[in-house]
Amino acid sequence: MSGPIISPSCKGNDLKHRAISGLVLVPLVLGLTWWGGWPFIILWTCAGLAILHEWAAMAKLERRSLWLGLGSVVLVAAAILTHGGALVSGLLVLVAGAVLGAFIVPKCRLWSMWGLLIAGAAVLPVIILRGEGETGIYAVLYLYAVVWATDIFAYFVGRALKGPKLWPKVSPNKTWSGAFGGMVAAALAGGAVALYAGLSGFASLMLLAVVLSIFSQAGDLAESAVKRVCGVKDTSRLIPGHGGILDRLDGFTVAALLALVVALVRVAGDPAAGLLFW
Repeated sequence: MSGPIISPSCKGNDLKHRAISGLVLVPLVLGLTWWGGWPFIILWTCAGLAILHEWAAMAKLERRSLWLGLGSVVLVAAAILTHGGALVSGLLVLVAGAVLGAFIVPKCRLWSMWGLLIAGAAVLPVIILRGEGETGIYAVLYLYAVVWATDIFAYFVGRALKGPKLWPKVSPNKTWSGAFGGMVAAALAGGAVALYAGLSGFASLMLLAVVLSIFSQAGDLAESAVKRVCGVKDTSRLIPGHGGILDRLDGFTVAALLALVVALVRVAGDPAAGLLFW
């Protein structure tokens, strides 16, 4: 079955909606990231709750209200514990909630578990990396810069250069040229944040940005594969031109999770420093 025919005017409208949404959301996200504390925690917890709702609808989970109630309590509790420094307790609450949710939705146990774990992965790593200090601001800004540069330049470079498709059966619009364009842009964006923050290890941070870009794009493709299985184009229509919250945070979630792992392996007691100081 052939895909829908999209006229140039439709593409232009989509780009216009993307730009307007970005002009609204980017200052809000950057402002709350700089502010930190509970406003930042609430922002990301709300994003996680939106992902739970989008996942439940996309996966057509049974006992949806009960599952969403459990998932919401678990996600909020995990965010509060993590913000309070109880990282292990927060992770245990998240995993326990995912297991319990699987019993609530016995016919879709794996979908149930993945939904809550993905929502948690979108929320907890960025809360941990932000912390309360100034270093956390730059750690999260570095992550934003890498993922946003990847998304923007993969889109425009792919449209400009075209060429072989990256994975046509899953995401027919993504190309290898776009993927490499996104990686180069991510390296430059990560390097720019390093320069702005006065960080050493410039080359290491650029190389890490490339790795995070690869994982971000892999997360994007993975979500596209899930949506194809579920038979949906977007997880919701919450953000004009972008779809749902999960559509915007698919790559970011994977990149943030990897960034947290790298940070904790290097400096367990100070994740932001573990990510930035090389």
